[in-house]
Amino acid sequence: MREDQKVATGRAPEPSGQAEQETTLSRMGWIGLGLSLAAAYGTFAAFLGRFLYPAGPPSRDWMFVVPVNHLAAGQSLRYQTPGGALVNITRRGEEATADAFVALSSTCPHLGCQVHWEGHRNRYFCPCHNGVFSPDGQATEGPPAKAGQALEKYPLKADGGLLYIEVPTAELALGEGKIITSPNDPPGPGHDPCLFTCSLRPFSQSSS
Repeated sequence: MREDQKVATGRAPEPSGQAEQETTLSRMGWIGLGLSLAAAYGTFAAFLGRFLYPAGPPSRDWMFVVPVNHLAAGQSLRYQTPGGALVNITRRGEEATADAFVALSSTCPHLGCQVHWEGHRNRYFCPCHNGVFSPDGQATEGPPAKAGQALEKYPLKADGGLLYIEVPTAELALGEGKIITSPNDPPGPGHDPCLFTCSLRPFSQSSS
C-alpha cells in the first residue's frame, strides 16, 4: 500500500489537550453570554410590566369620626386622621346624609398654614396670607386663588346616624382619629411663622 493511501484511510489525529481546553472555554463563554442576555431581558420585562400594568392605589376603608347630630348645619370641626392628615369637616345641610357634609384638608396649599371655617361668611379662611376658599374648597382670593389651587377633598359616609371618613386601610391599625379642641390653629407641614401648636384628644364612638 502506498504511503498516500495510508494517510487517506488512517484515523484523524486525536485533538491535543490544549485544543480541548479552548473548546470548553469557548462553550462556557457562549453559555455565560446566553445567561447574561436572559437576565437582562428578564429585568427589562419586569420594568416593562410595571410600566404597562402599574400597581393600583392602596386600599382604603372607613373610619368613624362623630355622630351625624354632633354638628349643626353651618358648624365645622377640625379632625386629624391616624396618619396625621388635618381635615375640616363642615355640615352644610340638615339632612342626615353624607351629602350634607364636606371634608376638606385644613392645610393651605400655598405655604402649609391652617385654614379654618368661617360660618358667618360661608368660607374657609387662611390667616397667613388672606387666602379664601369657597365651601367646596376652591380658592377664590389671595395667593392660592392666583395659583388656581384648591383644598384636597376627603370622601365621607353616613351610616346608622354615624359619620365616617375614608382613609388608607393601613391607617386603621394606627389607632383612632382625633378631634382638635384647641382654639389655636394646629401646625401644618409648612414653615410659616403663623403656625401654632395644638392639643388633641381622641373621640370615641360612644361620645355624643
